[in-house]
Amino acid sequence: MFRFELIHQSRRSRARVGRIHTPHGVIETPNFVPVGTNACVKSLTGPIVDELDVQLLFANTYHLMVQPGEDTVAKMGGIHSFMKRDKPIITDSGGFQVFSLAYGGVAQEIKSKGTKSGASSIIRIREEGVWFRSYRDGREIVLTPEISIQAQKKIGADIIVSFDELPPYHTTPRRLRSSLDRTHRWELRSLTEHKKNVQQQALYAVIHGGVDPQLRSESVQLLRSHDFDGYAIGGSVGKNQTEMIDMLQLLMPQMPEHAPNHLLGIGDIPSIHACIPLGIDTFDSSHPTKCARHGLLFTNTEMVRIKKSAYAQDMLPIDPTCDCSTCTTYSRAYIHHLFKAHELTAYSLASIHNVAYMVRLMKRYREMILEGDI
Repeated sequence: MFRFELIHQSRRSRARVGRIHTPHGVIETPNFVPVGTNACVKSLTGPIVDELDVQLLFANTYHLMVQPGEDTVAKMGGIHSFMKRDKPIITDSGGFQVFSLAYGGVAQEIKSKGTKSGASSIIRIREEGVWFRSYRDGREIVLTPEISIQAQKKIGADIIVSFDELPPYHTTPRRLRSSLDRTHRWELRSLTEHKKNVQQQALYAVIHGGVDPQLRSESVQLLRSHDFDGYAIGGSVGKNQTEMIDMLQLLMPQMPEHAPNHLLGIGDIPSIHACIPLGIDTFDSSHPTKCARHGLLFTNTEMVRIKKSAYAQDMLPIDPTCDCSTCTTYSRAYIHHLFKAHELTAYSLASIHNVAYMVRLMKRYREMILEGDI
């Protein structure tokens, strides 16, 4: 049921238009993938997300394992039935959240506040996998390649991701080398576990190596020699956009042309604009909905900061050219009022608009590639 269909390859760049066929429908590429961490795009229901024509949604295995648990999701008929979504879903391996809790800002929050048991996130990392404590109740959880794949099987997404390790940007070359080697072993174990029960799911490998061009090249060459269904680009992609683009310019010509690729965790508009000519097929990020919850609304001409007093009596829609239900129904003045009154509906209306904007933006990029403009 899963296959990638290349529709058009640009002659001006590496940009391409394609279709990813899954059991729950087709994903047109390039495309943006909103993040629904807990099987929910924050402040939006499943049917609303479907109405916005979101073709692929990203959910997080780690969070679903912690709450409500992968067995509960399976008992509810899988993630599509659980969240009432009929279109494609991708889940990550859980590795990103585990390591970000240890290395990122969330780790510092946990260390200062403590879990209920007073422990920090990661207990130990071994060849077998990772031992960590739940951020909810402090209980010890083990995550291995096999457990990650088994959990994603129970959750039931159309596309699942191999288990990997994510060292921080400022790691040593020796540590990065060791991490890459272990990640490759974990990914091949993920592939072996996946093949025991494919159940119409596609498995993506994750290419690592930080910003080291040699390690990135080694990673893609090794992983493309195995029969993964797609390839994600993960790990640290650089401290800024320039460093990321430099890395991708060297990496993308080595990517398999017969399979879809995905840039993990990147989805701001400037990055998408810079990456599409490089041949990236799909991007995931919570950026549009995070911006929405902060009152930052996308338009073709400017970022509307709806909390500003200038919009208090503005009767125009957020974007007069937008046909989303927020823009066709409500004024800037009303949405400004909702934010100032701390009404939760403000988050929903703003998120509807920003997600709709991203859907239209990606459609326009596909048209521009087909027209020879990219």
